[in-house]
Amino acid sequence: MARTLSLRMRIGLAIVLAMLVVLGGRLFHVQGLDPAGHAQEAISNRLHTVELPAARGNILDSQNRLMASSADRYDIVADPRMTGDYTVSDEALGMRRPVTVEETAQELAVILERDYHEVLQALTAEDTHYSVVARSVTPEAYQQVAALRAPGIYAEPVSERTYPAGSVAGSVVGFMGSDGPLEGIELVQNEALTGEPGERIYEVGADGVRIPTATYEEIPAQDGQDVRLTIDQDLQWFAQEAIAAKANEYNAQWGNATVVDLREGNEGKILAMADSETVDPADPGATDELFRRPLALTQSFEPGSTGKAVTFAAALEEGLISGDDPFSVPYRLTVNGETFRNARSHDQYQMTAAGIFARSYNTGTIMIGNKMDEQTRYDYLRRVGYDQPIDIGLGIDGQSYVRPPEEWDRRQPMTTQFGQGYEGTVMHNVQLYQMLANGGVRHPLRIVDATVEPDGTEHPVVAEPEQVFSPDTSEEMLKLMEGVVEYGSAQGAAIEGYRVGGKTGTAEAASRSGGFDGYTVNFVGVAPLDDPQFLVSVTVHRPAGEFGDWDLTDTFQDIMTHTLTSYDVPPSDAESEAYDGFVGERQDYPW
Repeated sequence: MARTLSLRMRIGLAIVLAMLVVLGGRLFHVQGLDPAGHAQEAISNRLHTVELPAARGNILDSQNRLMASSADRYDIVADPRMTGDYTVSDEALGMRRPVTVEETAQELAVILERDYHEVLQALTAEDTHYSVVARSVTPEAYQQVAALRAPGIYAEPVSERTYPAGSVAGSVVGFMGSDGPLEGIELVQNEALTGEPGERIYEVGADGVRIPTATYEEIPAQDGQDVRLTIDQDLQWFAQEAIAAKANEYNAQWGNATVVDLREGNEGKILAMADSETVDPADPGATDELFRRPLALTQSFEPGSTGKAVTFAAALEEGLISGDDPFSVPYRLTVNGETFRNARSHDQYQMTAAGIFARSYNTGTIMIGNKMDEQTRYDYLRRVGYDQPIDIGLGIDGQSYVRPPEEWDRRQPMTTQFGQGYEGTVMHNVQLYQMLANGGVRHPLRIVDATVEPDGTEHPVVAEPEQVFSPDTSEEMLKLMEGVVEYGSAQGAAIEGYRVGGKTGTAEAASRSGGFDGYTVNFVGVAPLDDPQFLVSVTVHRPAGEFGDWDLTDTFQDIMTHTLTSYDVPPSDAESEAYDGFVGERQDYPW
């Protein structure tokens, strides 16, 4: 009997040991080898990931002054699974006292200046562990919330975009919407400005509280780069004030003033691109949609007589004329059955090519342009950038339209010679005169100078120049432009102590119903001509009044004088190199 019992015990013990071995093996298989991933799945369910936002980069002017920056703010969020009644130590009572979730909501509503019922709803929301109480609160408000020490209330750092310069270059800087950037540098440079967010990973228990000794990993965010513009904030403000005053004076639909750097090493940099009305990036909805984007790129028009520079430069480049070649210039000229006139009636004038340019005669320009065939003239329009989009770094293609010669009507072979029959933007006009002033070299116009890493490493924007005209043609064109200011149509642009050259232009503004319903008036000037430093363009669209009533040279003079003074360009005693515009005795122009 005893032997039988002992045998049974041994058999039972063996069975138990075998079961333990099987269970141990199974446990090792599940937890050690975990072929089905159950252990990893359990850990994954406990892991909580929080994104660490990167600081958005600043937008700076050419002197590193802030035009857009990010201020520290916090989103206050709640985990309703953890919010509720709790107790706090009350020193006045000398004991702990209860605090209800309603009391917490009331205190938060006061601190955050939010509706009590909305706060309470956020604290008591069901079936969620993440409920937003308030967005973008100040650091001061966040500190008051933290002082409550209420369970389940957290703060997530965010940033809020601010614009210290207000509406200065607002359409260039651009603005943000609730879902991200909408316009300007904020949009086109968003990738550089945004940076790379980091993340914080940790384990939480079933109650949603972090497990102190468990997994914790933090990948730091990489802050965004700063974007430095070519814009000079002070000059931009001055230009905005000047063009706004001129547009108001003539009750114009819009006006634009643009300043471009011509100095060696800075060629093509846009120092100011000012519109008569400019958006405030902090409140874009308050500005008419027309002015939320730069007019110098969005509005196209016939350049008028400023376009004559293409005809004259092409004729000079082809060796067909020189500045002192004589012409007999009529008031009226008929070519191939089409008649063309100058702005005002006059007698037959004996003038040089320079005089034709200075006094802006259409008939004389046709006489010079007809020394070339139509295809050649068209090719030069394209060489200087017309009929091609232009992007200065704002992600906006300024458009230009020029039909090829085979599509021209009976008048376009002549009208295209004096700036009509095709369209371009302010930037196309500026690009033309920039290359004429810079030795015939086109330096791509640009608005971004460089991006700057958080550690200070700079990535300059590199622009490849292109020789379009010879240096000799450039030199000759500057002499012709000087004649415009000395005795031609822009004598009001003269600046004492400096050689100044430029060109006026007036063209009909097309209406939507056909024909035209106004004018576009512009002037482009360069100074000082003995060593070109700056270019200023002034444009006014649909000014009130009659043809010939408008003068932009005073606005040009104000902006150019301010620019020369700001950049310490001294006056010189250099003498004028303008050609005499008349053959024989100088004749009065019938203004």
